[in-house]
Amino acid sequence: MSAPESVKLEEPMFVADPLDVGEPRVHAAWLPPEAFRSLGARRVLVHGDGPLVDTVLDEVARACARYGGRMWHSPSWDVDVDLVLTLRGAGELPSSTAQGARAAGEAALTEDGRTLGDEGFLLARAGDVTVVLADAPAGLLYGLFHVVRLCAAAFDPARPPELHRPALRRRMLNHWDNVAVHPVMGQVERGYAGGSIFWRDGLPCGDLSRIRSYGRLLAASGVNAISVNNVNVGRTEARLLTDRIGDVAEIADVLRPYGIRVHLSVTFAAPVVLGGLTTADPADEAVRAWWADTTRGVYERIPDFGGYLVKADSEGQPGPFTYGRDHADGANLLAEALAPHGGVVHWRAFVYNHHQDWRDRSTDRARAAYDHFTPLDGRFRTNVVVQVKFGPVDFQVREPVSPVLAAMPATRLAVEVQVTQEYTGQQRHVCHLGPWWSEVLRFAPWGPDGRTIADIAIGEAGEGGGLVAVANTGDDPFWTGHPLAQANLYTFGRLAWDPRLDPRAVLDEWITLTFPPSATADPEPVRRTLHEIMDGSWRTYERYTAPLGVGFMVHPGDHYGPDVDGYEYSRWGTYHFADRDGVGVDRSRATGTGFAGQYPPYWADVYESPERCPDELLLFFHHVPYGHVLHNGSTVIQHIYDTHFAGVEEVEAMRRRWQTLNGMIDPAVYVRVAERLDEQVRSATEWRDQINTYFLRKSGVPDARGRRIY
Repeated sequence: MSAPESVKLEEPMFVADPLDVGEPRVHAAWLPPEAFRSLGARRVLVHGDGPLVDTVLDEVARACARYGGRMWHSPSWDVDVDLVLTLRGAGELPSSTAQGARAAGEAALTEDGRTLGDEGFLLARAGDVTVVLADAPAGLLYGLFHVVRLCAAAFDPARPPELHRPALRRRMLNHWDNVAVHPVMGQVERGYAGGSIFWRDGLPCGDLSRIRSYGRLLAASGVNAISVNNVNVGRTEARLLTDRIGDVAEIADVLRPYGIRVHLSVTFAAPVVLGGLTTADPADEAVRAWWADTTRGVYERIPDFGGYLVKADSEGQPGPFTYGRDHADGANLLAEALAPHGGVVHWRAFVYNHHQDWRDRSTDRARAAYDHFTPLDGRFRTNVVVQVKFGPVDFQVREPVSPVLAAMPATRLAVEVQVTQEYTGQQRHVCHLGPWWSEVLRFAPWGPDGRTIADIAIGEAGEGGGLVAVANTGDDPFWTGHPLAQANLYTFGRLAWDPRLDPRAVLDEWITLTFPPSATADPEPVRRTLHEIMDGSWRTYERYTAPLGVGFMVHPGDHYGPDVDGYEYSRWGTYHFADRDGVGVDRSRATGTGFAGQYPPYWADVYESPERCPDELLLFFHHVPYGHVLHNGSTVIQHIYDTHFAGVEEVEAMRRRWQTLNGMIDPAVYVRVAERLDEQVRSATEWRDQINTYFLRKSGVPDARGRRIY
């Protein structure tokens, strides 16, 4: 087969919706037409039926129409093919070639000894034919996207059989989208990519093609569940549960062909707000009946509805505390209503006192989730998933893994991460979060040889709570505002499918798909440059922002840019306690808040000791003098100076590297990223100067290298 003709650079990688109709045109992200060239140039047989198989047929037909291949849908064709996509239970294949390919796949599956499940698939070679074998239509869809991901490598005669099935059953995105525009947070809370793709000014946005395109992107990365409104549920959003359930059903209808189940954030006070009851007490029979009846109505309209997401008794949201009940009582109330329909309730563990007195050092926001939830272990129904932020505070660029994740063995737990970059540059800065999430998922709470956070999310027999992320998408033409921030969304889906994946390899997948070699002037410099910019970008961001795990130091409200004391005397419990002698929060058992003692013994002992505590978390666990010597031999104060200068230099190097790609990639992408890198350099410089100046004035210790500090 001859080499594919390159796409002209002046043809930007923007497409309309997956059916190539409708406006507005949006960036194709990791599914540009060019990514389908290897598939679309071949002869493909699809064997089986069902709604998701129809999606596979549509994808293959459009790729073949574009690139000159041919597609058949058996059982009506006896043809020679290059690729067979087949359900195992779909009966005999019409040709000996295709049948032989499936037999080879069956043999490989038998030899492996594992099953495929509802979403798994096997990819194998038989002679000159590649076969994708699945037990269920969802597996066939994921197998198709894997073929796209592999490009020509999927047709390598030497490729060994591969069995793929998701490690995590639920791979979910939480949208913090408001139906009605919030007076402070706008259409999307902590959204950095424009407005909502679901809602606009109190109504559905009306652009179903954009939602369809989104579902396609999510399926290709591995996401299979989504909540479509903010966990902070206002009066307009509350009505989605009842008289506006049709709006949710419309979204579900669009996403269903991509194997994505819709969930809904609900207010715990719904029986009062919507039902006219005088109470939302979980023990009240009228309340239980209201939830049962309302939930039945939801499933009548959306038969495959996923369930409810709840933020309760946190940051002003109503909850069971009002009635003298606890979180298990509240969650079980909703779980009881969902159980007959196969639904789950995700109950967020982000609960703390947000009216703290900064004078009281015994109060510690980091302790709160553990103190609230661990006494309830074993009391939650089996269809309750307690959703725990990966860290004990709030999605900081560096914080320890939440001890709650190791303390509730009798409860299904989901690990929550944040794809939207609230505290990591807000999609104005390059900050690839895959390496950070991978560190979290590989963390072993009971010691280096013990079970990991990924094991907890997977659970026994795969029945854990899964992985959940706060979404970073909006109606921006690039989906995520910053084109390179698309990689965080893609990486979340891939790590949710398999937490063991190397984040660098996943980033390489994203680069290959988003910047296809056939669509770039010189693919290797593009690949190399993107890795140079993105691989270490999370650590670069950490270097020029808050040091050594102390966190925050951001501008209150919008959380963007430096404000060292912005939260220091606030009610939110996010303090650094810097004084003339030192900095950091004492969370030791011996002299501090005792938070270190919430961990299993191995890490409790490590975190208890300033000498053993990892440098990157030192100020999270200890208040230490500026002259405290780190493991790398530097003092705390010199480390602050050095890293902040280094961080700015690294961002300036990012910008120079990006400039070498001018003329080699889509001009629209180049310009948007260049603009964002200019802002990142400006912001990083401001971080450096404010942080270094603050600590020079606080400590009185000059920079050993004599650099300018103001």
